[in-house]
Amino acid sequence: MFKQMLVRKSIAQIQYEAKTHSLKRTLGKWNLLSLGIGCIIGAGIFVMTGTAAAQYAGPAIVLSFVFAGLACAFAGLCYAELASVLPVSGSAYTYAYATLGEVFAWIMGWLLVLEYGLAAATVAVGWSGYLASFLRDIGIFIPPQLSAATGALVTLADGSKAEAIFNLPAFLGVIAVTLLLTLGVKESATVNNVIVVIKVSVILAFIALGIFFINSDNLTPFIPENEGPGKYGFDGVLRAASVIFFAYVGFEAVSTAAAEAKNPQKDMPFGIIGSLVVCTIIYMAVAFVLTGVVHYSQLNVPDPIAVAVDAIGLGWFSFLIKIGAIMGLSSVMLVLLYGQTRIFYTMAKDGLLPSFIAKVHPKYHTPYLNTLMVGAVVSIAAGTMPIGQLGDLVSLGTLCAFAIVCMSVLYLHYKEPGLVRPYSTPFKPFVPLLGIAFCGYLIAQMPWSTFVQLKLFFLVGVLIYLFYGRRHSLLAKAAKAG
Repeated sequence: MFKQMLVRKSIAQIQYEAKTHSLKRTLGKWNLLSLGIGCIIGAGIFVMTGTAAAQYAGPAIVLSFVFAGLACAFAGLCYAELASVLPVSGSAYTYAYATLGEVFAWIMGWLLVLEYGLAAATVAVGWSGYLASFLRDIGIFIPPQLSAATGALVTLADGSKAEAIFNLPAFLGVIAVTLLLTLGVKESATVNNVIVVIKVSVILAFIALGIFFINSDNLTPFIPENEGPGKYGFDGVLRAASVIFFAYVGFEAVSTAAAEAKNPQKDMPFGIIGSLVVCTIIYMAVAFVLTGVVHYSQLNVPDPIAVAVDAIGLGWFSFLIKIGAIMGLSSVMLVLLYGQTRIFYTMAKDGLLPSFIAKVHPKYHTPYLNTLMVGAVVSIAAGTMPIGQLGDLVSLGTLCAFAIVCMSVLYLHYKEPGLVRPYSTPFKPFVPLLGIAFCGYLIAQMPWSTFVQLKLFFLVGVLIYLFYGRRHSLLAKAAKAG
């Protein structure tokens, strides 16, 4: 059994699967770049920046983005190589299958549920906050009990407190994106391209206008004095980096689109590295303006940029920003749900999940049953779970995934030196080793409670693999049959 758990897919087999799958190749390099930017610019800027600044880093959240961006840069170079060599939709799951073996591939696939599924739920919670703020501005009020996580304490119109029932806007937002993804990738990509242009324009407008309203008092001290483990000081800067790390999941989501890219060998590195560079610069600028306009202590909310533009006092600009945030977070949900469904599709094609998950719609050419199932689960998580709890779990899953990808590049570097690489990670083995080190360090900054919460999640994953995946693995059956 142990030998089967370490069985590996050959590079040749994965490359053959890339040529024979039933998904349509409709995405060019600019679609892939837009896909990455569409996912990266959203969760980090519109949702988690304020929470991380208020609780951990203060104005030094700018430095947190630098540290998180460095870790992503090393991992991104490794992703670019693997995506060019193995242009399939399984992303890090497939990379682990080709290098570390089946059990590691399963662990990777299960971690990616945190990286994509829960990340989509996290973004949906932020989307709900901006939608509620926008609707209030035009005189439409969503009851507080229906716009927060189940059991969360909310303040009613009369000032009294009550427990929330369900986050209805977050739930409905995920359902809408799920239906769009079911209709087709090309249609979803077109919608995403339009939204990305609007979103980036709004963010650049916030930076350009907000810089004139910065109050230097809000930026002093730049690194607040340490108040305990992970709370302000340089320790807090690193803790904030681990919290906001999941905002960079977008560049990795590009790799899940490899099976639907027109020229994956050339276009995947362009989309991955290009989106990472563009978005890191924008993140740092927005964080600086945000904490300069509003004191960091007031930013522990699901809609921090809305708070900042309200503080500026320009009604038309507040309206514009909130529209941009709502549309922007919609595109993030779209890309994250897309990534999750494509990973499950690949796992089902390998026999590790039930075959219906890989069933492609005859008209829309999408894994529709898979998409509807993922959308249902994510919508319920978005309606019931608080954003802080979701964010930590997503960051942990993302960091583990990045570390395993770096290990996969190291493995291929030594075991397959003659492999044809359309794109090769520079300065090997140092770049993969630095990626592993950075990810490991940021994982160490996370609270122990996050690891405790994962016990049940991993237990469920182990049971599914032992009682279903291991028994139905097509690769293991082929190996047993010789």
